[in-house]
Order: sequence, then C-alpha cells, then structure tokens
Amino acid sequence: MDLLSKFYFNYSKLIKTIKIYLLLAGPGLIVMIADNDAGGITTYAATGAKFGYGLIWFLVLLGPVAYFVQEMTVRLGAVTKHGHAEAIFSAFGSFWGWFSLLDLTVVNWLTMVTEFIGMTAALSIFGVPPAITVGIVILVMFGIVLSGRYWTWEKITMAFCLVNLIYIPAAILVHPSVPDILRNGIVPNFPGGFNGELFFLLMANIGTTIAPWMIFFQQSAVVDKQMKEKDIPWGKFDTVVGAIFTVLVAVFIIIVTGTLLYGMNIESAAQAAQVMMGMHPWVGTLIAIGLFDAGFLGAICIALTNSWAFGEVFGWAHSLNYKVREALWFYVFYFIGLVTAGAVVLIPGAPLVLITLFVQVIAVTLLPAALVFLIILLNNEEIMGKYKNTRFDNIANITIVVCIIVVSSLYGISTLFPNLFG
Repeated sequence: MDLLSKFYFNYSKLIKTIKIYLLLAGPGLIVMIADNDAGGITTYAATGAKFGYGLIWFLVLLGPVAYFVQEMTVRLGAVTKHGHAEAIFSAFGSFWGWFSLLDLTVVNWLTMVTEFIGMTAALSIFGVPPAITVGIVILVMFGIVLSGRYWTWEKITMAFCLVNLIYIPAAILVHPSVPDILRNGIVPNFPGGFNGELFFLLMANIGTTIAPWMIFFQQSAVVDKQMKEKDIPWGKFDTVVGAIFTVLVAVFIIIVTGTLLYGMNIESAAQAAQVMMGMHPWVGTLIAIGLFDAGFLGAICIALTNSWAFGEVFGWAHSLNYKVREALWFYVFYFIGLVTAGAVVLIPGAPLVLITLFVQVIAVTLLPAALVFLIILLNNEEIMGKYKNTRFDNIANITIVVCIIVVSSLYGISTLFPNLFG
C-alpha cells in the first residue's frame, strides 16, 4: 500500500469513527456540560473572587471524579435497559427505593429553583422582568420536549451545550497571567487556611460537579437513546469528553473572576456579571449570557430526570420517544416541576442567593447515599455480568465516597467549632 493509499485509508477510518461517535454522543456530553448549571456558575464565580486562582487544582481533580461516577451509569443503563430509580427499587426493595426517590425529588426541585434564579438574574441585567423570563423559558422548555423523539431533544440540547463554552473566550478577553495561573492554581494549596468558609466552597464545588440528579439523568438518557452493551465504550468516551469540557468551563470561569474580581465579596454569578459590565462590558455580557444558558440546560435536564424516575417507579410511559397523548403523566410531571420551581423565584423577598449556594452543599451531603447504591449495583454480577466493576473501579469510587464524607464532616465540625482550624 503506497503512502497516498495509507493516508486515504486512515482518513476514511477517522471519518467513519467520528460519524459513529456523533451518532452515539449525547448523554455523557449533556450531563457533564449541564452540570455547569446556574448554581455551578455562581459557585465558581464566588470561588474565583474569594480565592483567585488558588482552587483551580481542586477543580481539575474533580474532572476524573465525575467521570468515574458517571461512567458507571453508562454500563448500568446499557446492560439493564432500566433507569436508575427502577434499578434501585428492583435491587434494594421499596423502602430504599422510596428513600432514594424522595431524596432525588427534594434536591432536584431545589436545584431547579436555582436554575430559574440564575436565568432571571441573568436576563434582569438586560432589563427583562423575571416574570417574563420564567414564562417564556417554561414555554420553550416544554416546546422542546414535544417533538416525540429523544433524538430531536438531544440535538437541540447539545446546541445549548455549545453556548456553555462562552466562558472560554471571556477568559481570553481578560488577558490573565499564565505564569500566575500555573504558580497559584496548579500546585495544591488551601488559600486562607482551614476554616468554615473554605470547607463551604469546597463542598459547593463538589456538589456542583457531582450531583445525584446526574446519576439518574445519564442512566435514563442511555436507556431512552436505546444504547446497547456494544455501545458502552462509546458512552464512556462521550463521558470523558464531557468531563473535560466541564473542567475547562469551570476553570475558565475562575480565571475570569479571579482576574477581575479577586478580593471582592461576590455572592452570585449575576452580581459578578454586573460588576464586570463596568470593567469590561464584553466580558460581563458573555458571563450573563453563559449564566442564562447554564440555568436553561440545568433546568431542562433536571426536570426530565424527575419525570423519568417517577415514570419508572409508577409504570407510566416515560420516554421522549412518546407523544404527549401516549405519555401524558410523564409530560405533566415535567411541566409541574418547571412551573413550581419557576414560581419560587417570583416570591418577593425570597433569599435567592442563599438558596443557590446552600443547594450545592445539600447536594453533596446527600451524594454519598446515591453513590453507595450505585457502587453496590455495579458489583452485582447477576445484574452486570462481565460489565461489573473492576477492583480499580471500586478503589476509585470508594475513595470518592470516603473523601466526600470526610469533607462534609470537616465542614460540620468547622461550623460547630469555628476556631478549631484557625
């Protein structure tokens, strides 16, 4: 085979590989990028303003952590053909099934509230009243799921995922010092020392990078996409790509706020965007647009997570491949979740910023229980067969659970004894 023939062969093989990936891509990319939701953007903005580049290393570590957790849902969904709620009820019984479902419902609803907080705050910067934002967003989100096809919903949602990358050009525009980023951000350190505020933001960053809804969402999406066991390697690769983008976006947000707002008391991404409008209008605009998009992505995914989970438990038709008349309760539950969460934002005097930050902490506090269920399921050879966890998988995931419990415990101790860590 001559050089030209080899080049053509390799080129054709590459194109074929890309086409296969694009056909199977979706659940991993969407869950990971939507993970950088409105609450996440606020958490990253507050982290950058408080500690500058100091915790970039921590976010980089969270990328592999998110991957190890989420790739288990790819295997579980492709092998069992069941969503996560159904898998828990089947394997652990109704008590733990209801415990898990109610846990998910409460955290998801609170998280959806934070998504609407982010969206209304972002558009308020441009003079759009919150009531109009909530109304239009609900109608658009409901319209997106009415196509009756998972494929259509997925491609529309992935277009919004592209907008989430808007923070990358925003970081370039602020001209950060690369040596400072490498010196202060990559080497592990705890800026300001051990204290309650540090633990709070560490927990918030964990909570926005790995959340219970992500486990349920990706497994249900794998099932709705009708992925098979032979598609597992592609699903895992899709999750890797999504994890990389998650970390990149988070790091670039910290670079933006750490460069322009370091030392300021920033409580929300919307506040950060407003302050930046006076410093660098283009950057402030990009941050506001990104915040709205992040809230939109988070809300549409989390609302679907609840509908999928309750459909699995109650036996409703629960697929985006069904029309409304074929899966009425699935769509009704989706709509109710959006409306009730959006309504909270319109309550006068509601502590919206406090809700946004504390939801991330609540999520990480409840996360170990969800991870334990997942790890036990992935070690069940009767369910998983040859796709069960390896020893390395178990070491990695059990380490993640232990670390989360340790950080949560340290935060609780630092709250009760604020002078203990100095």
